[in-house]
Amino acid sequence: MSLLALFLPDQISHLSSIILIIVSFFTSALTAAVGLGGGVALIAAMATLMPPSALVPVHGAVQIGSNTGRALVQLKHVDWLIVLWFTSGAIFGAAIGGSIAVELPPEILRAGIGVFVLWVIWGKTPKFGRAPKKAMAIAGLASTFLSMFFGAAGPIGGAVLSTLGLTRHGFVANQAVAATVMHVFKIIAFGALGFAFAPWAGLIVLMILSGFLGTLSGSRLLGKMDEKTFKTGFKWVMTLLALNLFWQAGRGFF
Repeated sequence: MSLLALFLPDQISHLSSIILIIVSFFTSALTAAVGLGGGVALIAAMATLMPPSALVPVHGAVQIGSNTGRALVQLKHVDWLIVLWFTSGAIFGAAIGGSIAVELPPEILRAGIGVFVLWVIWGKTPKFGRAPKKAMAIAGLASTFLSMFFGAAGPIGGAVLSTLGLTRHGFVANQAVAATVMHVFKIIAFGALGFAFAPWAGLIVLMILSGFLGTLSGSRLLGKMDEKTFKTGFKWVMTLLALNLFWQAGRGFF
């Protein structure tokens, strides 16, 4: 048995674990470079390789590490009043969503994530006008509530953040801290509901480490890439992942 195998869970194949570690690098680089998208891409990839019962809790734990790393890199751009308002809402979002999320059947979860991915990629971004920072409390509640079901609800907070007149670095930094808060409360909720994180701890740590390396790489690209070409390709890759989730859900139903 290799040293790496000692850190990998028995619930999925070692090849699947290695793929997820690599995917964590690239999705973290994506979010560091453009501010959003990595969490959605990661949950879509994880949903094809992991049992649904572990999907959202493990994703949340990995995202804590990924977003914390990105927040530290961009810490000087964080507006702590925004974070405070978001946190006040996130507490209630985790409490309300936690009692419902654990009851979803695996097929519903996969299909729901597929729909959520397509909405994030192809849907129209909500318009909030010139929202005040206090609106981040509502964003915190809504995004944390939905993340209990679908893993990655960062676009909700991002939609409100985009109205606050932040610089690009400020947007990435505040989105990172808000996402960290969201996932921390989510993990607390799942832990209180009895999810066992221990069997997945090794994979979580390795994905966090690879994700931090991705964050460093992506931060160097911030503001230096052809976003139009990149975003077009990203949309189609994510669409294929969503269609694969529908196919998996359909096999479970029929």
